[in-house]
Amino acid sequence: MTTAKDLFIIAMDPRPEHSVGQGDLSLALAGAELIDLIDAGSVTVDEDRIVPGGPSAPQDRLLGEAAALLIRQPSHEPIEDWLWRRGKDLSAAYQAALEEDGELTRKRSGRLSFGSERVEPVDTPARRAAAERWEEREPVLAALASAIGVEGGPSDVEGGPSDEEPGLDDDAVTAVVTAVHDAVMELEAVRQRRTIENSAFANLWRGP
Repeated sequence: MTTAKDLFIIAMDPRPEHSVGQGDLSLALAGAELIDLIDAGSVTVDEDRIVPGGPSAPQDRLLGEAAALLIRQPSHEPIEDWLWRRGKDLSAAYQAALEEDGELTRKRSGRLSFGSERVEPVDTPARRAAAERWEEREPVLAALASAIGVEGGPSDVEGGPSDEEPGLDDDAVTAVVTAVHDAVMELEAVRQRRTIENSAFANLWRGP
């Protein structure tokens, strides 16, 4: 599977400390797609801008959609702009695609038939490959997971966060991972600002 699909499966770890917001995940998925396009030679990175290469047709449908959305006219799109543009509702698109491919299944969380549903990975070769990549702390997957707060690879002591980020030996990939970190932090700042504003508004109506 692609890095983005592997990341989605890893982010679905049921442990509470691995809970990931859809917005954070969508940004990271957009970054994962870009890294796969870099690896495929479909794009290069010039400082912070995405420079498409020749026409390419990735076999993966969602990765193909990502390639088709690249801006090919100079001046090329900054990585961060791509993350926000491509990342809009991207986690929902990946969930739908993985369900369609039989990689995810819906299960009831309670004994009653009308209990709330949850989505879980199916034990498939693709899921096992993603788990193996995660267990080996593959640098790209581990760095993207860390950006959205998912830690706990086997190199971490007792499942806690590792003290060192996994090494990335490609400047373009490093630029993408850094942009994902920055975008996730920006999204969190927006959330906090909205929480403060909503709290202030509620206090205004509540009165002294």
